[in-house]
Amino acid sequence: MQLKIRVAAAAFIILHLNKWTMAIKLSVNINKIATLRNSRGGNNPNVLQVAIDCQKFGAEGITVHPRPDERHIRYSDVREIKNIITTEFNIEGNPLEDKFVALVLETKPTQVTLVPDDPNQLTSNHGWDTIKQQAYLHDIISVFKQAGIRVSIFVDPIEEMVAAASQTGTDRVELYTEAYAQNYHLNKEMAIKAYVKAAQVAVKDKIGLNAGHDLDLRNLKYFTKNIPNLLEVSIGHALISDAIYYGLENTIQMYRRQLNF
Repeated sequence: MQLKIRVAAAAFIILHLNKWTMAIKLSVNINKIATLRNSRGGNNPNVLQVAIDCQKFGAEGITVHPRPDERHIRYSDVREIKNIITTEFNIEGNPLEDKFVALVLETKPTQVTLVPDDPNQLTSNHGWDTIKQQAYLHDIISVFKQAGIRVSIFVDPIEEMVAAASQTGTDRVELYTEAYAQNYHLNKEMAIKAYVKAAQVAVKDKIGLNAGHDLDLRNLKYFTKNIPNLLEVSIGHALISDAIYYGLENTIQMYRRQLNF
């Protein structure tokens, strides 16, 4: 009887340990906080305090995307945030900018997400062409990996692009989810179809899978329920907007419940 109890207890622990280790992480992008601060000058809201609070309220990661003109997150913010948080730190940006590469190598975040943004682009709107740009991506990814930084690259939900990404040496791909978000209310089954296929390629090729862009409280649960082996989502604009109504701590918990149900 005692042996059966011990076996049952061990099985229970393993089951719940597996559920915990497979939990999808929420990385909160705090760019919009910096945009609000910069609109008036000064230090209100305090970007560093928000990073600390997001971590305290349950975010498993902090994401920033410094751009060349520093119109929201500043390079100095990145350096300071790295020194004050203990959760995962994800820096997004275009490695074609030497200044960005130098910043990442200096701060050594947990992860760098490579995004092919143009300098004056309002927000990210496309992924890498991992076929045409494969040689370049292979070389720059090796630079970051040699520094001990996990690398993810931003890709559209196209099977061929995910398959080619696996040849670059990247650790992960981040699926660009704007198309899913735009079409979710029209036909969610069709909206997610390409993403499921892209995710299956990532699983087959043993690449980690992240996702981000326009995911929110309405469309997030359906996405996470249907995408295999999803490790992390990065959410900024929608989450910060929701926090105006619900409060930051409550909003982070609301998003976490959509991820791990």
